[in-house]
Amino acid sequence: MKTAIWLYFFLFVAFFDLHAQYPILTPFAISLGAAPSFIGLMMGMYSITHLPGNLIAGYGVDRFGSRLFIVFSLLGAGVILLFQAQVTNPWQLLVLRSISGFVLAFLSPACLALLARMTSDRTEQGKLMAGNGLVHTLATVISPAAGAYMVAKIGFTTAFYMLGWILIVTAICALFFIRDIPAEAAVPATPAGTLPHKLSAPAAADSKSVSWLIYVLPVGISCAQGILSFELPLMATTTAGMLTTGLLFSVVSLGALITLSMLFLNRFSAYRRTLWGALALALIYFSIAADSPLPFAVMLLLVGMAKGIVIPAISILLIELSGGARYGRTFSALSIAYSIGAFLGPMLAGQLRDYMSPYYIAFLVLMLAVSILPFHRRSPLVTRTHFSS
Repeated sequence: MKTAIWLYFFLFVAFFDLHAQYPILTPFAISLGAAPSFIGLMMGMYSITHLPGNLIAGYGVDRFGSRLFIVFSLLGAGVILLFQAQVTNPWQLLVLRSISGFVLAFLSPACLALLARMTSDRTEQGKLMAGNGLVHTLATVISPAAGAYMVAKIGFTTAFYMLGWILIVTAICALFFIRDIPAEAAVPATPAGTLPHKLSAPAAADSKSVSWLIYVLPVGISCAQGILSFELPLMATTTAGMLTTGLLFSVVSLGALITLSMLFLNRFSAYRRTLWGALALALIYFSIAADSPLPFAVMLLLVGMAKGIVIPAISILLIELSGGARYGRTFSALSIAYSIGAFLGPMLAGQLRDYMSPYYIAFLVLMLAVSILPFHRRSPLVTRTHFSS
């Protein structure tokens, strides 16, 4: 439990630092002379360079543990921010953001795998994943507004220096306070021919195979989020606009915090929460694209509430379907799916925003993913379990 507390603390600092950049990167790129299409390319490259890091993390975390990957990711991201404070043209920023995407790709799989290994009890794993979502959301509620306020007071260069050094100090502390948990500790050893009492026979039989169809939904969710992250900062043309954008990002996180605090939702199956939460998210994006009479801030609050239901549920669903084995590879595949979606979102928004509302694209992608999700139960790649209903 001490390891979980330290991990939550470091995650809070890391997420605060990283999400503080959301409302300021686009205005910073514009100040360097970047066009909206180039900004979409930059955001897409940041996400696509996650892929090799995710692949390495998948095997590396299972073999070497999470601690060194967490430290490397935080330290590398901090050093890159120090260089980012000195860029003078958009291409330099593109290169640094691409490298940053690679080094940060290790952080999420390593943290999720470490949390999953802390216990073999499904209920406790659910609480740990909910705690991860809660810490993430708490950080992102205040960090976008804080980042925009910081730039308004001290400028881009000093803000990037400060954020970089925070990550470096956090990485050094993580090296001393985070302890790895062996993969074997997650599933108690049992005599041959028997099963751990926490693991059902179907789950144990399918401990190495999760249908790839499960990962279509994370692609859709991150694509929609990438579109939102691309569109909101374009509203900022002045310092006041940056502050407004930061507050809007915080509204999304506040919505997620509301549903994450509804602990009774954990009583429902992870599959149902994933399916219905994603459907609700798609309909909210459609309402935004259709110029719903509801205030834009209210719609963003609803987006956050839907995400607060879906994202933790996806992690629990994967834990259940993986059968308690190879968490590193399972969450690496999840991170790859998120990276692909985060690459597609800004790219599609940057290229198609003159022809249709990017929020309508988000709706279409999410509806496609929601339509495919139920077929994972019929896929030959995965044995149906009692968790899939």
